[in-house]
Amino acid sequence: MSFAATLRELVMPRRLVTLALLVAAWCALWGGISAANVLAGTVVAVAVTLAAGVQPGQGRIRLVPLLQFVWLVALDLVSSTVSVAWEILTPTDYTDEAVIAVDTQVESRSHLLMLVVAITVTPGTAVVDTDADTGRFYLHLLHADKADAIVAHVQRLADLACQALPVDTDAGVEVPT
Repeated sequence: MSFAATLRELVMPRRLVTLALLVAAWCALWGGISAANVLAGTVVAVAVTLAAGVQPGQGRIRLVPLLQFVWLVALDLVSSTVSVAWEILTPTDYTDEAVIAVDTQVESRSHLLMLVVAITVTPGTAVVDTDADTGRFYLHLLHADKADAIVAHVQRLADLACQALPVDTDAGVEVPT
């Protein structure tokens, strides 16, 4: 593939959204937005998306589900930050940690990546492992009693990710099942 074709792939709207989300996650992981973080995040995001082999033209962006996805992640960030802060500030330890498996019906590795980033930046949960072939996540939770609600929530996020960035299966692109 030529440099011009690779450059065209990188400036497609779907790829730009993916790159922007990855750069935002990079900045969140480093704890701030700076020119160095944005530049380093961009380099890492481009390298990761090119190395991942995500095919261009796998559908279009659907704005309403994407905004719903972003809204739910933003709400998760706020509510989980308050929950974790409360857990730290109170003298009694109410944590009951667990690692659970969550099965999702993601349609591509892009959806899997969106979910990993959304879950990992949220305090109180962490992705321990994923199986890209089955869409299964292994999550570490601080509160095992909320496992059913978290499974349902992750599945809702997976559905929104698939709706927001649909995969065009007619374009000859292999989609993991």
